[in-house]
Amino acid sequence: MIPELSNPSVCMKDPQRVKDILQSMVKAGSNTLQVISDFDMTLTRFSHNGKRCPTCHNILDNSKVISEDCKQQLDHLLKTYYPIEIDSTRSVEEKLPLMVEWWTKAHDLLVEQKIQKNLLAEAVSESEVMLREGFQLFFDHLHEHSIPLLIFSAGIGDILEEVIRQAGVFHSNVNVFSNYMDFDESGVLRAFKGDLIHIYNKREGALLNTGHFQELRTRPNVLLMGDSLGDLSMADGVQDMENILKIGFLNDKVEERKQAYLDSYDIVLIKDETLEVPNAVLLHLTGNK
Repeated sequence: MIPELSNPSVCMKDPQRVKDILQSMVKAGSNTLQVISDFDMTLTRFSHNGKRCPTCHNILDNSKVISEDCKQQLDHLLKTYYPIEIDSTRSVEEKLPLMVEWWTKAHDLLVEQKIQKNLLAEAVSESEVMLREGFQLFFDHLHEHSIPLLIFSAGIGDILEEVIRQAGVFHSNVNVFSNYMDFDESGVLRAFKGDLIHIYNKREGALLNTGHFQELRTRPNVLLMGDSLGDLSMADGVQDMENILKIGFLNDKVEERKQAYLDSYDIVLIKDETLEVPNAVLLHLTGNK
């Protein structure tokens, strides 16, 4: 078994089941593996030195590319809707229209700002966004073993890509599925492309993305990583799945949400700001014990 699974941040409801899945995946070989991961607060840090780290949306919210007035309006939206998002007493059905309302209002505000495409790189480099410790090994190892990484995000694709580009890990095996900005010919934001991807419709997104999964039919084993219960549906587009190992980062409201996470994820990482456990799992699956 993998020694890192004994780390104090690791919780498992059924360690034997995890062992069985890993055994079965090792037997199948790493050429049958694909990784599907959320981005914000999964591949990026939730906090650093006690201070919250920004999401893709926050990077813009906190940058010079938007006005003070817009910042205040976005902050008001965050204070209104984030408590709803993490409220374990509300059902997904109840949260759904409210999350759509939040994302739509936020995107409308951003469009009003007439953001220039050429300022996005600077917004990212000046932000406090941080990929989790161990990210270099994670991205590089997947690339070296030609294991596809699908990053599925309700954030902003243009910002997300810039974060991994600036970190030097936007390799050819990485596919990003997210909300992308639509710029006019002079490079000014005029809208967001396609249908909105938010925290609770990743399943629909996965099913719309069947072309991507079709190409990966020879990879029926999935390592899924997320930080919300909505992330569990990201692999629903995978056809003829054989094994799935789900790793969940529980970053916030631990006591209220721990049981729900343990019931849904195979491995739950509590307030763990590193990729130590996913990396250990990957090394194990690729035979680098």
